[in-house]
Amino acid sequence: MGQAKWWGWGDEAVAFTHADKPGLAPFLERALGLDVRGATSRPAAFDDLDIPESTLSPALRSELEAATGSAHVSTDALDRVVHARGKSLRDLVRHRRGDVGRLPDVVVRPGDEDELTAVVRAAIDADAVVIPFGGGTNISGSLEAPADEERDIVSVDLGRMDRVLAIDDAARLARVQPGVFGPHLEQQLNARGWTVGHFPDSFSYSTLGGWIATRSSGMQSDKYGDVADLTRAVRVVTPAGVLATRPVPHTSTGPSVREMVLGSEGRLGIISEATVHVHRVPEQRVILGYLFPDWPSALAAMHDIAASEASPSVTRVSDANETQFSFATRKDPSPIDRLKSKALTTYLQRRRNFDLEAMCLSFIGYEGTKDHVSAQRKLVGRIVGRHGGLSIGASPGELYDQKKFDTPYIRDYLLDRGALADVSETAAPWSALPTVYGNVMANARAAFDDLHVHGYIMCHLSHSYHSGACLYFTFGFKPSGVREPLEEYDVIKSAIQQTFVDSGATLSHHHAVGTEHASWLEQDISAPGVAMLRALFDGVDPGANLNPGKIVSSARSRV
Repeated sequence: MGQAKWWGWGDEAVAFTHADKPGLAPFLERALGLDVRGATSRPAAFDDLDIPESTLSPALRSELEAATGSAHVSTDALDRVVHARGKSLRDLVRHRRGDVGRLPDVVVRPGDEDELTAVVRAAIDADAVVIPFGGGTNISGSLEAPADEERDIVSVDLGRMDRVLAIDDAARLARVQPGVFGPHLEQQLNARGWTVGHFPDSFSYSTLGGWIATRSSGMQSDKYGDVADLTRAVRVVTPAGVLATRPVPHTSTGPSVREMVLGSEGRLGIISEATVHVHRVPEQRVILGYLFPDWPSALAAMHDIAASEASPSVTRVSDANETQFSFATRKDPSPIDRLKSKALTTYLQRRRNFDLEAMCLSFIGYEGTKDHVSAQRKLVGRIVGRHGGLSIGASPGELYDQKKFDTPYIRDYLLDRGALADVSETAAPWSALPTVYGNVMANARAAFDDLHVHGYIMCHLSHSYHSGACLYFTFGFKPSGVREPLEEYDVIKSAIQQTFVDSGATLSHHHAVGTEHASWLEQDISAPGVAMLRALFDGVDPGANLNPGKIVSSARSRV
């Protein structure tokens, strides 16, 4: 992995381009009124940033260096900027402008639980703020310090704590340090024949600890479960010492402390180790592409698959808008590919009566033995057929599998060209999904119209469950030029989030609360629920030293 962008997503050496995608420029012209032929905006030069000096007290620096060694205590300007925020749209827009916000005063990199414990103890004794940092991919404002925070801010980068410590083959459990990035985790497990099976879009740049702290989901959660299902036990460095739960399959010992840690965003302490489910690397893995005539048919098929005896690893389907976007991002096809595409189009229109503007692209994945995969494909194929869908083979699925982690780079590409794009995702019961979808699409378009901006919104169902599914919306727009672009973004984002809770859905399925979603929390979990969380955080962290202001306000901020 190369140098992380301080102003954008991922690696400095990687960038999205439309040059090899002939359909993309015309699509963006239609969808957003965007001319992509040249960049109209660039991030500020790092050397031009106004970076305030660290105010780290000499006494705290000395304690941190004693805990980890001086080589792992950094006040370097670039280090501090990289660790100041996550990768939300708001984070990137401000960073690109040169507004770096309240920077951490120091970045500390402990190497094990003992060093981490010493770091947390030193920070709390000095009444400093402690913010854990994994891969920095959070898009909910979970990493930024309060703008008016006057205490020393310590960013605790867990990147040195990146090892699989042990695997219990019989129990199919692995003890893992929190700072391991997705690819390195899979590399270590695969070498011994295991996989954790968790592949979020941020997989390349996010960590196990970050997944747990935000209740992450991955593209194969249908089979392996979300990170809350995968995490069997945790160890957490807290102000009172190391919290440790046992890796048992089930327990009846009061409210679950493990569950309290899941999604806690550093408010209860810093995760130092987790015990997670692992599975044998499957003998066969395949993702097939399917087409459905329309969105209602696609939703109905996903529901019936979830209610059947089928057990796919991936159930994903895009609405018509996202399907058109997916087709627009295809690379320049070969002559043979063009012939195949023309033949398929003719078949769909003449033999299946498909409206090509309404059809929906789906990816369904299967894993296991060859016999299991074959049986699953047949079972799902019959359900797909009953809803008017058809398989289009493995090639589209292979392409999706290859580029699934590249999608976030598109946001930087659009920002370079003056457009803003973001995501909002939710979960709701199967019975409510059509209403949630319809309301969100209508209210987002109304927001575009009210602002007089050229906007586009699209959606896919990304995870299926017994009782419902996740809907993942992506929206983009070209600012009007009349207002501050982030003000227009807030109008659109708020319209979508408010529609979620008004329609009986949750404010976030897997992107956490942070500060971006906090204003809707009471509507989601009720006032007593918010009071319960506040009492928990204030009780564990009475000095508001642990990532204050995230999820709910802390006692100190209310004084």
